Amino acid sequence: MNPHSLLFTLAVVLAASVALPAPSGRAADESPAYDVVVYGGTSGGVAAAVQAARLKARVLLIEPGQQLGGLSSGGLGATDFGHPDSIGGVSREFYRRVKRYYAEPGAWQHGTLATYRSHRHDPDSDVMFHFEPHVADRIFRDMAREAGVTVALGERLELKRGVEKAGAEIRSLTMESGRRFRGKVFIDASYEGDVMAKAGVAYTVGREANAAFGETKNGNQWRHMRERPRPVGHDFFRAVDPYVRPGDPSSGTIFGVPAAGAGVEGAADPSVQAYCFRLCLTDVPENRVPFPKPADYDPARYELLLRYLTSERRLPEWPNGPDEIEHPVLGNTLLDIPPVVIMPNRKSDSNTKGAVSFNFIGGNYDYPDGDHATRERIFREHVSWQQGLIWFVAHDPRVPAKYREPMKHWGLAKDEFPATGHWPHQLYVREARRMIGEFVMRQQVCEGSERVDDPVGCGSYTMDSHNVRRYIDEQGFVRNEGTLGMPVKTPYGISYRALTPKKAECTNLLVPVCISASHVVYGSMRMEPVFMVLGQSAATAAVQAIAARSSVQDVPYAALRTALLRDGQVLSVTTSKRAPVPKK
Repeated sequence: MNPHSLLFTLAVVLAASVALPAPSGRAADESPAYDVVVYGGTSGGVAAAVQAARLKARVLLIEPGQQLGGLSSGGLGATDFGHPDSIGGVSREFYRRVKRYYAEPGAWQHGTLATYRSHRHDPDSDVMFHFEPHVADRIFRDMAREAGVTVALGERLELKRGVEKAGAEIRSLTMESGRRFRGKVFIDASYEGDVMAKAGVAYTVGREANAAFGETKNGNQWRHMRERPRPVGHDFFRAVDPYVRPGDPSSGTIFGVPAAGAGVEGAADPSVQAYCFRLCLTDVPENRVPFPKPADYDPARYELLLRYLTSERRLPEWPNGPDEIEHPVLGNTLLDIPPVVIMPNRKSDSNTKGAVSFNFIGGNYDYPDGDHATRERIFREHVSWQQGLIWFVAHDPRVPAKYREPMKHWGLAKDEFPATGHWPHQLYVREARRMIGEFVMRQQVCEGSERVDDPVGCGSYTMDSHNVRRYIDEQGFVRNEGTLGMPVKTPYGISYRALTPKKAECTNLLVPVCISASHVVYGSMRMEPVFMVLGQSAATAAVQAIAARSSVQDVPYAALRTALLRDGQVLSVTTSKRAPVPKK
């Protein structure tokens, strides 16, 4: 395992007694030139590499960790997809392979495909959007191997001098190991956008002001959140005092609450929506591993959660809010709804639940532009926060029994993530850098008042953002800010120019993950199926640019469109079909 990778950091957190191997110290390696070099083995990176290889290009896929698939193999098994017919090409092929895998009786230890019921699972569809992490990893590896992709695992970009350019053209990437990889066209499919940034391509972090693109739901959204008729799942709807000594601002604030006010509605904000880990839990005793207690566990860090769970005072603008607070680990157990999204074989994809939960709000602000050491620290802090929260809810006697008791039945899945103590290897980087490319996708495109004339895929999911920050309101109560959940009426096209940098900045780079989009629109496009769609489209354009000896900006859209349609991409959707309604 690469000693500099985030996966290695997780192994340290979970097993501090394990000795760390020394850095490899390999000399510079002048590797043969490739046609297409893909950096980032995310789902979008795998799709890009597979597509380019199928088009007979010499392809290298570089992944800093040891797994392929990013979040799709890192715990996010309950796929968010919006309109199911908007997903085509390599992306749909992946979900078809999932369906074929679970069609085999040997895939099931608990239940069968015929009896399986879960959130958004349509048994009559040709695809299956829910799956176990190890199954996703296996399918991604199979697809890369079958296509003939060369894969370099455990190789991470050297951030200071790792991108070599001649003018506006990238010539090579150099890894921390010293290995140097040359290519004709490069695809940055990482969640962080390191190749893009180090190549001198313009990008942004955080939320633009509404005025930047004439939007209405960008920037600081405190007033928007508080003017809703009812709170949503990530809001505080009960009053919580933020101070160490309740009612006494001079005592300072408790952990997780900055001493800040609401700010200006719609103003730009450099903060980033919160991250967490998507946990794979199970209630099957023989496959259940007890939740670990982090070495640095401090119950004082969860005082905010305790006060929220025990508060009996409703906030005045939501007198008709829910009667019960969601379980911060298991979800709606107290409302007699299945506690977690059940994956095959009685496993979960457990996301953050409620106003204080897995999301470590404010803990990720330095991540997008951080160096590797900074990101490793943030990664460790997120592991500690989430493991500590679970331990607190399960064991602290001050937590009401109705929250503690259900925890006895759940644990980490023994047959998932064995190399990292059954904890996911991938932090859910919901949003990091976003390129400022030839075209910026914005709210008007999502809402249908503006259309693009060069679509290379479709978006259709809700314009979604998790909380960005906390503040203290004018009454002295804690609030969350930043949650968005605005449905998209119909699938919309994603512009090819949103995948390309400005020509003066770089002529042989495509960016299908840190795509050129405003914060509010990125929230709709940041879905794993869309990353795969855009990865395939980027690879097709890369191969065409190589064949024509042109820049990626000069690829003729007509030829690109023809090739994408030939390979099963969906560039427009006219039906009104939506995702299936969850079955109880």
